[in-house]
Amino acid sequence: MPQIAQLAATYSSQIFWLLLTFGFVFFVIGLGMVPKVQSTVDARDKKIADDLEAARAGSAAADALEADWRARENEARAAAQARIVQAKAEAARNREIALAKADAAAGEKLAAAEREIEAGRVKALGEIEAVAAEVASDIVQRVAGAKVPADMALQAVKAVI
Repeated sequence: MPQIAQLAATYSSQIFWLLLTFGFVFFVIGLGMVPKVQSTVDARDKKIADDLEAARAGSAAADALEADWRARENEARAAAQARIVQAKAEAARNREIALAKADAAAGEKLAAAEREIEAGRVKALGEIEAVAAEVASDIVQRVAGAKVPADMALQAVKAVI
């Protein structure tokens, strides 16, 4: 059969061209393009790893900044609370001083008013005694017909009052 006799010649030619094509593809793609693609993939992987590491470092720095900020915020809050307490104490002290001054002024006014009242009372009592002595002297003169000196009548009225 002639078809079988041609098989060796046909297959050997096909195997030759197959090996030649695969060899060409291997050298061009395998040795020329694959290393470039592989280096690009490696560079991309390295870039991703570096970016992830930078992100982790940035996150750690942000956490440290946040902790520092919270510490400063807590210190500021404590300082503000201390200032509030100090301001309240100072306001209370000022209020006490103002109340003491007002109380002293009111006490002085009250004392002055009491002195005026006492002076008025003493003056009124003196006038009442003088009027009562005059009236008593007039009554004694009208009833008994005797003249009583003003100083004796005043002493008598003071003894009775």
